[in-house]
Amino acid sequence: MAWLETASETFVARHDESDVAEAGRVLAQLEYARTRLEGLFDVEIGELAVVIHGSTAQLDAAQPWLPVQRAMTAPAARRYIVGATTRTELHVLSPRLLARRASNVEGSLEMLMLTPSALLAKRALGAGRRGPRVLRGRSAWLLEGAAQYFAGQTRHLRPAIALRLHAPPTPSFPPGRRDALLLGGTVFDLLAHEEGERACVALARAPLVAGALEHAFRGRPLRHTEQAWRSHLTRLARQSPPDLTARPPP
Repeated sequence: MAWLETASETFVARHDESDVAEAGRVLAQLEYARTRLEGLFDVEIGELAVVIHGSTAQLDAAQPWLPVQRAMTAPAARRYIVGATTRTELHVLSPRLLARRASNVEGSLEMLMLTPSALLAKRALGAGRRGPRVLRGRSAWLLEGAAQYFAGQTRHLRPAIALRLHAPPTPSFPPGRRDALLLGGTVFDLLAHEEGERACVALARAPLVAGALEHAFRGRPLRHTEQAWRSHLTRLARQSPPDLTARPPP
């Protein structure tokens, strides 16, 4: 396949001929996200090529650990594993394919369309330097949750959260590897509600060491924060009754 290139102010995207218009939309989103993320985290993201893939098979061939990550993720969140960030590149499915992956529950399409911003947030937080092993470790919830929250995805996840709470086992706190993509952002959402966005920035930049969550919530014992988090999940689920007829993730 012959790749075409589309450039914006600070990115260059590679894509096939059918995604020329889609590439422009992705780059516009990324330029906006870059400005916001660099300001929030006081970082320079640096050069980053964007590869827009025209099929899931093509994406998985370029990033072969993605199928493994899907298998290790809760079913309600698997459809949202549609991209990856490396040291020099951002890989994502074309928006036309993201739209096809959306379920029939409210927020699924919006969540998927914000994937480029979430991937860029991971790069801003250093995910590209540390590599995919971070996503397989205990810190997965912190990286996934921060990226999700700062990309604006969390508010679109309420129906998916409701579905997750109807499926065993009960989520752990902080969210385990299986629930990191779906529930990690809710920890930041709770923190923003209680302490504001500045506290979320501090937690996202902090090393995951013993006491990090207690410090973020002003020294509150972890068991009390867990109680507040579970109540927060219940509120989110009640606001969005699950559509139990939703088609399964592809």
